[in-house]
Order: sequence, then C-alpha cells, then structure tokens
Amino acid sequence: MTIAEKISYIKGLAEGLALDTETKEGKVLTAIIDLLDDMVDEIDAIDEACAELGEQLDAVDEDLSAIEDDFYADEEDYDEEADDEYYDDDDVYEVECPNCNDIIYLDESMLEDEEMVCPNCGTRLEFEFECDEDCDCDK
Repeated sequence: MTIAEKISYIKGLAEGLALDTETKEGKVLTAIIDLLDDMVDEIDAIDEACAELGEQLDAVDEDLSAIEDDFYADEEDYDEEADDEYYDDDDVYEVECPNCNDIIYLDESMLEDEEMVCPNCGTRLEFEFECDEDCDCDK
C-alpha cells in the first residue's frame, strides 16, 4: 500500500466516523488529515523530480562515457614514442601550486614570462628561473 493509498484510507475512516468538524477534536483530526494529504502531494512531486534527475544523470553519464572513450586511448592504441616526443623532459617542467597543490606543466617560454595564474585556483605564481653554467641562454 502506497502512502497516498494509506492517506485515502484514513480519510475514508474519518468520513465514516462522521467527525464533527466544529469540535476541537474534529478540527484537529481534519487539519492532520489535510496536512497528510498535502504531504503526499509534495512527496509525489519530489519523486517525479528525482526520477527526472535520474534520467538526466544517466544521459550525462552516457555522454561522459562517450567523451572518455574518445579522449583516452586504449592501451593498445597508445603510442609511447609520440607521447615522448610531445612531452620531451627537457622542454616541460612541473610546478606545484602552493595554494591548491595542482601540478602545472610548463615549457620554457612560459617560464621566461616569470609569472602566471594557476588555472585551477587563480593564484598568481612567480618563477625565478636560473640556468645551469653550461646553458647558452642570457640568464
């Protein structure tokens, strides 16, 4: 038996008792029954909204799965050599944001700017880049 059916049953019992709505007890019982009826309507509305959100969440999950499939290559399709060429250790540097601890990957041109804003939290980061003695740059 659902909540709505139980409330309808209680309403039927109250009507069968022929409550006098002019007495204190009758007024209280009528108000309680009306409140329970309103609560059933609210619960039904919440259930419908939850069902709709569940459907939307399932759709987003499916879309995200499709994006993940497109974005992340399978291990068998992974070309480590091409990845190594793109992320040559000499050209890419890791910097940890002191505010959010996000790891940011920078190349030399970004380091030469000597500052940037963390893309995760917006904190202003400053860099002092010093070259080794055998470096050919002007720093």
